[in-house]
Parts: sequence; C-alpha cells; structure tokens
Amino acid sequence: MTLSLENIAIYKTNGEVLLSDVTFSASCGEVICLMGPSGCGKSTLLSLIAGHLSSEFCHSGSIELNGNNLVVLEPHQRNIGILFQDDLLFPHLNVWQNLAFALPNKVKGKQRYHEAMSALKKIELSPLAESFPDQISGGQRARISLVRMLLAKPELALLDEPFSKLDKELRQQFRDWVMMQLSEANIPTIMVTHDHDDIPQNGRVFEWPWSQSHA
Repeated sequence: MTLSLENIAIYKTNGEVLLSDVTFSASCGEVICLMGPSGCGKSTLLSLIAGHLSSEFCHSGSIELNGNNLVVLEPHQRNIGILFQDDLLFPHLNVWQNLAFALPNKVKGKQRYHEAMSALKKIELSPLAESFPDQISGGQRARISLVRMLLAKPELALLDEPFSKLDKELRQQFRDWVMMQLSEANIPTIMVTHDHDDIPQNGRVFEWPWSQSHA
C-alpha cells in the first residue's frame, strides 16, 4: 500500500495560497509526520486527502493511494481511517456498538457483535462493552476510537494531533500503543503533530516549509 502526493497546492478561491509544491509518498507501515506552525495547512492537507476539503479552498496536483486517483472518489469510497484529537464516539451507542458500526457491510448479524467483542478483548476492555462513552475515561475512549478505525480495514490512516488532549503519562503509553497497532496493520500513516516526542522510530518528518523539505 502506497500513498503518493505530487505537486499539491491548496489555495483560497480569492487566490491566496495556503500551501504549494507538496510532494511526498508513504509506503506500508511508514509514518509521515507533518510539522509546522498553526495555520500552515497541516490539517487542511489531511482534509484534502480524506475528501473533506472545505468549499472555501481549491486545489491542484495528484493524490494516489495504491494506484487509485483519490481526487475523483467520494470520501466514503477512499477507505481512509481518521483519528482526531477528540474521540468522536457516538454517545447514543455503547462501546461494542460503536466498534460494530465500523465493521464492513459484509460482516452480518451476530458476527458484528462477536468481532467487536474480540477487538475489545484484544485491548483488555471487554468489561466496558455495555458502557456508553460518557461512562468511561478519556484514555479508554481514545483506545476504542483507534480500534474502531482499524476495524474498518483502512488502506491509509490520518492522525490529526491524536495525543494532544491526553495527560503526559497517558500520552506516552497511548502513543506507543497506537504506533504498535498501526505497525501491525501495516498501512501508511500521515500524522499531524507539534510535538517531536510523538515521532516514532520509523517516522519520517516533513517540516514546514514543506516545499523545501526533503522527505
């Protein structure tokens, strides 16, 4: 699995350029870390890749994932997993239902429950299966959010400051666990972060100004 960006530019409809000449690739198991000041376009670039770019922006250049042109695909057709600062679990669904929601449509009936429970057992959170998001801790919600993303079998993971709201001790533990899970999934990952401690050993840093970086 490979993500490739070629000569990406994002600009406002009035012509103001947010970023330009962005070119890099990410292969299986590789983590690309986008770093730079606030407002330089890190999260906007993730939105473009995911297919959620705001209508106030235009773009040019090419984005391919495993040889497929992402630009012509609707967001739900891109098979991309996204992890944000906030967990975004559905408050009206319990934990196992949140996980089951992410499973592919081909997984039917009781099998959805069994696969969700299997995932919870793997991360040692089975006792929380019937709990709702507001009944569990922030660290537990964060772990469940990542597992939910991976259950959808994405071909690419996008992480937007996923550790920034966790306290220092929990942040280190969760960061190590996330990178282990992504390594096992063996998919390319693009991560936006301001913290150099977030960069894993196999990470490749792409620092602002990106058009002058050598990633």
